[in-house]
Amino acid sequence: QQKGNKNAPFLSITEAETKKIFDKAMKNSERWRILKDMDKSDEEIIASFDVKTKMTVFSWKGERDTIMTPRDSIRYYKHFLNTGFMAMDPNNGQVKAWVGGINFKYFKYDHVKQGKRQPGSTFKPFLYAAAIDNGFTPCDRVVDQPVHFSLADGVPGGWTPKNSEGGYSGRSMTLRQALAKSVNTVSAFLMKKFKPRTMAEYAHNIGIQSKLDERPAMCLGGTNDVSVHEMVGAYSTFANNGTYTEPTVVLSIEDRFGNTLREFVPRTHDALNAETAYLMVHMLKGGLEEAAGTSRRLLQYACSKDNEIGAKTGTTSDQSDAWFMGITQNLVGGLWVGGDERFIHFRSLQYGQGARLALPLWAIFMDKVYADPVIQLKKEKFRKPASLTFSLDCSSYGGYGTDSTQVIIPTKKPAADDDTILQ
Repeated sequence: QQKGNKNAPFLSITEAETKKIFDKAMKNSERWRILKDMDKSDEEIIASFDVKTKMTVFSWKGERDTIMTPRDSIRYYKHFLNTGFMAMDPNNGQVKAWVGGINFKYFKYDHVKQGKRQPGSTFKPFLYAAAIDNGFTPCDRVVDQPVHFSLADGVPGGWTPKNSEGGYSGRSMTLRQALAKSVNTVSAFLMKKFKPRTMAEYAHNIGIQSKLDERPAMCLGGTNDVSVHEMVGAYSTFANNGTYTEPTVVLSIEDRFGNTLREFVPRTHDALNAETAYLMVHMLKGGLEEAAGTSRRLLQYACSKDNEIGAKTGTTSDQSDAWFMGITQNLVGGLWVGGDERFIHFRSLQYGQGARLALPLWAIFMDKVYADPVIQLKKEKFRKPASLTFSLDCSSYGGYGTDSTQVIIPTKKPAADDDTILQ
């Protein structure tokens, strides 16, 4: 992926942008801090980064003793893909795993809560939840066709999102199929109907704390950065019958005599009704169960056997960020994989997508958890609310799983005064 790139690992970046990255990295380094404490000038410190030095560096095969300039070591470390992973019990909020990076000694940055990146298609379920909560069903059908967002005040231009493969199939599909395949045009259609404000409100209520820029591109996971921490908390809402539970790391504090000084009870609130939450779980299960679902690679792993799993992959523009979110009844986990800089990315979707970079890490973790005799995590079905009367068998609605052009949801071109605009 970097063959022939003289500025590896950065792609499509100017010399000035490269310098900005190196300047920032130097000033954030331990070397800079130590030399500053020694009253060295900025010019002297910068010059020291170009002097060859003996050093020990991280590698996937263990630590290596080598000689290189500190500036070259910065570039060396930028080649590594980083990750942040968190898993929690959706039923009580207890965090079971928190991995902030690939090696704490050499990469002292928390990619779970401190780091934030664009979530790509893992953000789509919040829009689908708004649709399900307002009368839509997993079986309603939409045509995969262009959806256009106009600019304000009649300014020429606008935005017409395309699917990841760059075109449109013109086929009708259910909402469950559309989410499973991560079809961008269907997300755009729902955004057209419900508007960015509604999606932002649902995302915040379900568990996202970050400020959201309310623009149409939010329907594809663009324009906003979020953390793994808040995404796992939000996805846990789906598995917990619509109740958001704040991820909790510390349960209590005791003194040396065993006396409890303080107990911590996670904050909770009702975000969705139980029926909507379960229908969203059913939608997310489509990632494995529907033909061409983006999470079907999970079926190769033991964690999927005799188990119910809901999942969503995510990949951002230029393959800079790979995400995977997976939910079970008793454990919800999510992770991000990417470079330290957004300019570090793969050239093709084949290598940089969430299903390839992030999904296997979640699956390997879950395989080990289920196989651990101490943990004894059980594979259970999701809890279905007794009040849910909607049939999950979409075949009774006609045309399910076919290329039928029957459309239940209207897909007519919006009127000229449509108030959904590209801000």
